[in-house]
Amino acid sequence: MSGQTLADISTGPDWVLYLVVILFAVLSLVLLLGRGSWLIAGYNTAPEEEKGRYDKKRLCRVTGGGMAVLTVLLAVMALWEDTLPAEFAGFFAAAAVLVAAAIVILGNTVCRRK
Repeated sequence: MSGQTLADISTGPDWVLYLVVILFAVLSLVLLLGRGSWLIAGYNTAPEEEKGRYDKKRLCRVTGGGMAVLTVLLAVMALWEDTLPAEFAGFFAAAAVLVAAAIVILGNTVCRRK
């Protein structure tokens, strides 16, 4: 894959990626504002007793911050796909796993009520 760019290995129309970036940006903003707890898997289906153990606004903000990081990475991939090396896709995948792990860890530590 040496010498290839993201544009060389991508398939499908570019507008789909732009649409995903816009959707992620809107969802990130909703979560960063402390709303949209119904978007958080596991929290929205938890019983009320379990939900009471978490600071809902803080949990939304932690999740929104993680989504914002992924949104920025997706936007970078979308805007500079002609110049970024193909290996950036692997970097994005690794970053997505790390961000997801950070959200889970922070959600279970920082967002717990004392």
